[in-house]
Amino acid sequence: MSAASPTAPSGAAAMPRKRLYIRTWGCQMNVYDSGRMADVLAPLGYGPAETPEEADMVILNTCHIREKASEKVFSDLGRLRLLKQEKEAAGQKMVLAVAGCVAQAEGAEITARAPWVDLVLGPQTYHRLPEMVARASRAAGAQIETDFPVEQKFDHLPDARGQQGPVAFLTIQEGCDKFCSFCVVPYTRGAEFSRPAAAIIAEAKRLVAGGAREIALLGQNVNAWHGEAPDGSTWGLARLLYALAEVEGLARIRYTTSHPRDMDDDLIRAHGAVPQLMPFLHLPVQSGSDKVLAAMNRGHKAELFYRLADKLREARPDLALSSDFIVGHPGETAEDHAATMRLVEKVGFALAYSFKYSPRPGTPAAGQPFQVAEAVKDERLQELQALLRRQQDDFNRACVGRECDVLMTGAGRHPGQVAGRTPWLQPIHAIGLESLAGQVVRVRITAAHPNSLSATLLDEKELACA
Repeated sequence: MSAASPTAPSGAAAMPRKRLYIRTWGCQMNVYDSGRMADVLAPLGYGPAETPEEADMVILNTCHIREKASEKVFSDLGRLRLLKQEKEAAGQKMVLAVAGCVAQAEGAEITARAPWVDLVLGPQTYHRLPEMVARASRAAGAQIETDFPVEQKFDHLPDARGQQGPVAFLTIQEGCDKFCSFCVVPYTRGAEFSRPAAAIIAEAKRLVAGGAREIALLGQNVNAWHGEAPDGSTWGLARLLYALAEVEGLARIRYTTSHPRDMDDDLIRAHGAVPQLMPFLHLPVQSGSDKVLAAMNRGHKAELFYRLADKLREARPDLALSSDFIVGHPGETAEDHAATMRLVEKVGFALAYSFKYSPRPGTPAAGQPFQVAEAVKDERLQELQALLRRQQDDFNRACVGRECDVLMTGAGRHPGQVAGRTPWLQPIHAIGLESLAGQVVRVRITAAHPNSLSATLLDEKELACA
């Protein structure tokens, strides 16, 4: 999710005296973090604002993964400066904060280039927001918190408030120890940390009590999760999935994003043994070339990915794979690109995300020789995306005529429609009542479109539980 999107706070104190607007870029972990920042600020009287213009506080929750991420943030800050000045001229105050990975990586530059910013905070310091807001109200100059504190932020965050939709996100792991050559995550999110199992299970129960039927477990390397078990031992992700499957009312479980090196046999078996675990897995491989994988410091060869795909499909025959690909990594040759194309052809993907390599300051690849020309990267990306699009279209068309259980999430784009997601994460719409939102219903898929499926409800009164 590279485009910016406003994030409505998940809850607020009664009769809020102030208004909060959060703009979120990036991954679902940032969406989760935005909700938790809103939870932290709710006791201070902050309720949701629909636009920055009506807000007393604006937070830009940033992502450093995509190209020109910081430029987009500074562009937004320029517009917000004018709004802040207008409010001050009218005798009002607006607190402006920059959070997330751009804040972590470029905090000093933000305060230098945009001195009108009041707060700069990294992803590990959201629990300190109330203290920072108080300090900002007393002192001039920006308040900066971009340390990796010894205490874990999850120990200090309040319980999630209010109701949410049928699909909820739950962060179970943060940080990364892999140090891929192209990636800034280890520098912006810190070392890998796994939340205790008891805390995760308790939060899952609260989310289900608030209306969630599906929970997506989040982490930079989510399948590297190894958390403290309730009995003091250590669980892996597979064992956690079995425990979450016992949460009453939780119909569906997903997890993202995984690393091939952490895909162990116990987790693979769980895909065949836990019915609540959806048959769709996002498993980034990035390249099909062993030489490029080594240059990326991925720590595995293409053969591992081939073997994992076979074992996963043996455990769950209807499982569909998604992945990430980077073309034009420094040193990538035509032969390396051909190896990636062969991997895509052989494995087959229901969905994939592909990007041109772009240097990230401070990462090893940014200073490597043999940078690939932009025109060559463009050509390779177009070829790869054409193949991936054909595979996605083929997968969607193969679903036509199939019966499956769909979690309905709300109203469709047109009157009289209800929308939902298949087990394979495809958007789907059917003629039906919006009151079906939150129900898992049986449908027959009738048509495949470029970005969605059409379906017929088999029986609105007979609700199936996946």
